[in-house]
Amino acid sequence: MVPEKILVIHVTRIGDTLLTTPALRAISAAWPHAELTFMGHPKRSEVIKNLPYVYDVKGITKKTAFWKNRIQPQRWDLAVVFGFNDALIHYALRVAKKVIAWQQNDANINKMLNKWIPKPPNDSMTAVDMLNTLPCQGLNIPPQGRHLDFKVTKQERRHAQRLITATWGHSPAPLLGMVTESFPTKPYRDWPIDHFIGLCQKTAQKWPSAHFIILGGKADPKKLKKIKQALGDDVLILAGKLSLRESGAIISLLDLYIGVDTGPTHLAGAIGHIPIISLYHCLHRASVLAPLEHAQLSALDHPHSHSQCDTNSCMSEINVKRVWNEVQKYLDK
Repeated sequence: MVPEKILVIHVTRIGDTLLTTPALRAISAAWPHAELTFMGHPKRSEVIKNLPYVYDVKGITKKTAFWKNRIQPQRWDLAVVFGFNDALIHYALRVAKKVIAWQQNDANINKMLNKWIPKPPNDSMTAVDMLNTLPCQGLNIPPQGRHLDFKVTKQERRHAQRLITATWGHSPAPLLGMVTESFPTKPYRDWPIDHFIGLCQKTAQKWPSAHFIILGGKADPKKLKKIKQALGDDVLILAGKLSLRESGAIISLLDLYIGVDTGPTHLAGAIGHIPIISLYHCLHRASVLAPLEHAQLSALDHPHSHSQCDTNSCMSEINVKRVWNEVQKYLDK
C-alpha cells in the first residue's frame, strides 16, 4: 500500500511530543507525497506545527476521541498510534483503513490492529529510538536521524525579540535562559534555586553584561521572588507567562540554555543551534532522555549509581562548580 493520507496519534507531555518528531520524519520520508497529520494533546501538539514534513496538526484527548469525526469521519489510509489508550485506538480504527500500534493490554484490541509491535522496556534504549521502533519496525521503513525538530517562524522570532528589547531597551549579550523546575509530580528532578542564583552571580561577575530569562511553566512564587531579589533588573521572569511556541522563540535567541529535565529542555534541543546544559536525576538519565545529535550539549547526570538512586537523591549533588565549568566553555567562545 502507498498511503496518500497518514495519521499519527501521540497524546502525551511536551517532551514526549517532541521526541516523536524523528518518527514523523521517518514516516514522511518513506511516503514523501502523502499528507501526514499529527494528533496530540490540544495544549501540547502546537510544538509540531510548521514542520515541513507535517501537513496538519490537530488536538485530541481520550475524552474527545469517542465523538470526534462521528458525523463526517475523516478517512486516512494509515494510522500510527503511540500509547495504550483504548479510546484513541478505537478512534484510529474508525477513521483509518490500516492501524499499527504498540501491543495493547487487551488481546481483543490487538486482533483488530493490522499490526502491533511490542513496546521496548523503559530505559532499555534512548527515548527517541524506542519511539522509532513503532513506525520503523511496524512499517518496515528506515529511520531518518535521531535529532528533534521544532520550527520557529520569522514572526515568532520577531515577537520574541521585541519582548526582550522592550524589557531591557537593547539585545543583551550574553543572554542565558533557564528552566528551574520540572513538574510538580517529580520535584526531586529540580536543581536547587540557590545553585541557579550562585551560577548566575558567577556568570555576571565574569560577564557584567550578562542577562537572564527564567522560562518554563508556573514555578514556585517563593523561588521566583528569591531569584528576582538576587539578580534584580538583570533577570526577566517569564515562567508561566508564555505559550510553548513563544517559549521556543525566546529560546532561539539565547546564547546559552540551562535547564532541568523537562519539556522546555527538549524544546531547546529541538531548536538545534542553541548550546545546552541539561541536568538529569539518576532515575532519569541523560543516556535515555538527553537531546541526540546535538553539536553543543553538556548533559550532566546526578552522580549516584542506579543502585544508590531513589527520589531522595538530591540534585544538589550536581554542584555549581560542575555546571560553571560548562558555562565558561560555551560563553568563552
